[in-house]
Order: sequence, then C-alpha cells, then structure tokens
Amino acid sequence: MKLIDSQVKTAKPKDKPYKLPDGKGLHLMVYPNGSKGWRFRYKFSGKEKMISFGSYPERSLKDARRDLFHAREQVAAGIDPSEVRKAEKLTADGVALDSFEAIAREWHSMKHSKDVSPGHAKTTLARLEQKAFDWIGSRPVNEITPPELLSVLRRIDGDGTLETAHRVKSICSQIFRYAVATGRAERDPSADLRGILPSARKNHLPSITDPVEVGKLLKVIDSYNGAAVTQAALQLAPLVFVRPGELRHAEWSEIDLEAKEWNIPAGKMKAKRAHLVPLSDQAIEILRRLQPKTGKGRYVFPSARSKPGWKTERPMSDNAILAALRRMGYENTEMSGHGFRAMARTILDEVLRFKPELIEHQLAHTVKDALGRAYNRTQHIEERRVMMQAWADYLGALKAGVKETDQESKN
Repeated sequence: MKLIDSQVKTAKPKDKPYKLPDGKGLHLMVYPNGSKGWRFRYKFSGKEKMISFGSYPERSLKDARRDLFHAREQVAAGIDPSEVRKAEKLTADGVALDSFEAIAREWHSMKHSKDVSPGHAKTTLARLEQKAFDWIGSRPVNEITPPELLSVLRRIDGDGTLETAHRVKSICSQIFRYAVATGRAERDPSADLRGILPSARKNHLPSITDPVEVGKLLKVIDSYNGAAVTQAALQLAPLVFVRPGELRHAEWSEIDLEAKEWNIPAGKMKAKRAHLVPLSDQAIEILRRLQPKTGKGRYVFPSARSKPGWKTERPMSDNAILAALRRMGYENTEMSGHGFRAMARTILDEVLRFKPELIEHQLAHTVKDALGRAYNRTQHIEERRVMMQAWADYLGALKAGVKETDQESKN
C-alpha cells in the first residue's frame, strides 16, 4: 500500500530504525533520533544496491516519487543510478564531466550493466580507482597524452605488477574508445603504447600431472576432515575440471541428475558462451550425497555464512578450495584450484589419448571446425560423455592404487 503525506509526517521514532515502504523499491527510513530519509533499493548487474533521495521534510513524498521515476528509468536503460550520482558529485567537486574519471564511470555503468559478471565489474572499477584515477582522473579525456598514460602504467609496473599494468592499459583503451564514440575525444592514446610495456610474464598455475601423485592427491581429498561441502567441491573438481569460479557458483537449478548434465549459463562463463558438462557416474554420486545438505538452497556449494532462502545467500568463498589444499599439505607451488584443469588436459591427451579438440571443448576453450565456425555447446556431446566417464574411471583406478603409507605422507 502506498504512503500518504500524513503517514510520513506523523511517523514516530522507535528504539531501532524502521522503514515505511511506498512501493517499487522506495521507502522512508525513520531513525531513533527522529530524522527521516528517503531510500531506493534496486538490483543492478545482479547485485542489491541502495541510494538516498534526501531527507524529509526537505524532500517531500512527491519529490521522492519523482526521483524514483527517474532512477527506475536509468536502471531500465542499463545505467546505474549510484554511478550517475558519483558523476554528479565529481562535477560538484569541480571535476568536469569530460574528465577521464567521469567518462570512465559512465562507461563502466553502461558496459558492465549486462555484459559481465558483478565480480568482474567490481574488479574493473577497483583497478581504475586504485591505479588510474589519482593520476589522470581529473584530466580532460581529450588532453591525455601517450606519455602521460605511460607514466601511469610504469608506476604500476614499478610495483612489480606488470600483468596488472597490461590490464589497466586495456581498460583505459576501452574508455578512450568509448569517449571517441561519444564525441568527447578524438583518439585512443593507448594505441601509441603498443610494444612499449614488456610482455606480461605468464605464470602457469601449479598443477599435479604425474598420475601417481594424482592418485595420492585424490586419496588425501577423500580423507579431508574439514567442512563436508568443501570436501565435496574438492572431490568434484577433478571430475568436471571447470574453472574454480564456475565450480563454486554452481546452482542446483543448472544440474540435471537424471540426464547427468550440468548446464552452465553464458553469464557465468569466461567466454560468455553457455557450456555443457557431462557428469560421470562418480560425479552424480557426489552430488546425490551432497543434495540433502545443500539441495534446498540455491548453490550446490554455499558459503557457511549464509543459509538457504536468505536474500544474501552466497556461494563458498573463492579461497575455500585453495585453503583446503594448503591444509592438506599442498603448497602454493604444488597445486591450485585451477590446477585440476591442467591435470585433465595433460593426462587426457598424453595418457588416455583423447582427441585434443574434445579436451579443449570440454575445457570451454574456443574450438573451430574446418570452416572456422565455433562449435556449439552440444557439439560432440556423446564423445564427450564417453571421455568424461573414462576420465572418472581412470581417476578412480589411480586412487585405488594408492597405498596407505603413500597417503599418510601428505597428512
């Protein structure tokens, strides 16, 4: 039921803050000291957010509804109202709307409203705030020169994070190109820096690929005495060899236990293409064992700090599997959560002799046919089912061949 002016005016303070809803995300917060303020709660890029529309009585119910109308229009257009508010504050603080920071926030709001995951959007903005805004944020975007941008990137490289410098350069390039497309810059100065920064040294994440050591690892996982949900994730990881983020964000609604399939939606995948994971008998067994524990909630592997049905229900942390590996005695130079992918790629090719294109496709890498067309998510599905079951059987044989004395060496 919508508010009326008299309700707003006569609302009395209580021992704790409380809200009077007006509908469509708008509500009036009433605080113990008697102050009142308008708040708008909304969802953007899958994340709950809230902004203020000012205090009552300075802002009337009619004013708040007018603000609500404009804010909802922005959300519908893929624009985050809170980012608009930040841009307005920049202007109020004397930072021009043609500044690099203002345009970067505008670009971020438009680009990241639908195209990327909330986590990636947050990381991108954090990189700009920490690595770029302090030095070129207030500069007019059309006046930033290649040497000026290079000094920012070299400062990042000087901190020993060359890969981050390359990522920031790529982000800045997208912002400059957005400024060109919207008529506020003439060119992208980062284009003149091609080849100036040293190539990023790609450090391969540690992985165990020796079959004997793989068997020992699997045996140790089975004897893990930590959280049951974490153990299940560790047991499933080598069987499906998806990326760690894809594993921990798995939802029960994506898994068909009868069809023995896990359908990962495009929004969760690195390449933004839906991915199909055939599930072996061993993977199904793990999931059925876990279902009574977490099946009433959204996530297959939920955080211990959230409960099914909560609005704030979250998946397990990105550090859970890594921490478990360390707890079991595997150092950061030996094995990582991402290492299960390298394990599968190496052994499926070199030991089990499966076709490289089947392996790459199951790793969700782009694989093209003779005509240059990318395979779709169900391409070679029957062959991949056979491969995934053979892989699970092979891992089981490795584990069965481990002696108790070998297992104890890591415990």
